[in-house]
Amino acid sequence: MKELNLYDMKKVEIIVKGEDLNFVIDLLERAGVKGYTLIHNLSGKGSHGFHEGHLMFNEEDVLVMVISVMPDEKVSAILDGITPFLNKHSGVVFISDVKVSRLEKFKK
Repeated sequence: MKELNLYDMKKVEIIVKGEDLNFVIDLLERAGVKGYTLIHNLSGKGSHGFHEGHLMFNEEDVLVMVISVMPDEKVSAILDGITPFLNKHSGVVFISDVKVSRLEKFKK
């Protein structure tokens, strides 16, 4: 059996209101990030109290998490773009070290 090779990357998780989702997607695409995963209707408790995830008829009021994995050199562009946004809007960014097995899925 062939050995599985793992490569160091960064996982960036961004949580914003649904109404701000297009800003985040545009930021990732302009930075050259190859893909992302969206998780809608988040529930949880933070500095603004408890947030209910499932609102039947309004996708803009729900919280959305955008998850992406990227090379370390792309993270600074994401942070440069999202910092002014977060100074005026609610949201949070998490960055963590991860290892991926299929490097070609994340780099050009």
